Amino acid sequence: MALYESVIIGRQDLTPGQFETLLEKFIAVIQSFKGEIVKRENWGVRNLAYKINKNRKGHYMLLNIDGPPEAVQEYERLMRLDEDIIRFLTIKVKSIDDKPSPLMINKSDRSKNESVVDENSAAFDKEQ
Repeated sequence: MALYESVIIGRQDLTPGQFETLLEKFIAVIQSFKGEIVKRENWGVRNLAYKINKNRKGHYMLLNIDGPPEAVQEYERLMRLDEDIIRFLTIKVKSIDDKPSPLMINKSDRSKNESVVDENSAAFDKEQ
């Protein structure tokens, strides 16, 4: 089976419960084709870069899918038909990362990582 990463943006006026119910419908389609959801991250309600269909915000969800291409084709077809889905993007990946995505890392963790990068670059500059 192939590995996919899919980001879904739902309408801003959905409640989190309604958005979860909507996603369960799409996940059931993948599971009906013997696929599985390996990782699932809810990114919450975020601002869009520009208005899409009069929406300024949207519910974001990341799904990592392990399934046959037919499952993803049907999954995408149903998302195109659903009015509550603003946008989606599904790409094929070689492997699924077990670590949380960069959007899920706390800002304090990001600042720690940036300080480590700054120290490494300073050490690199001293060597030259």
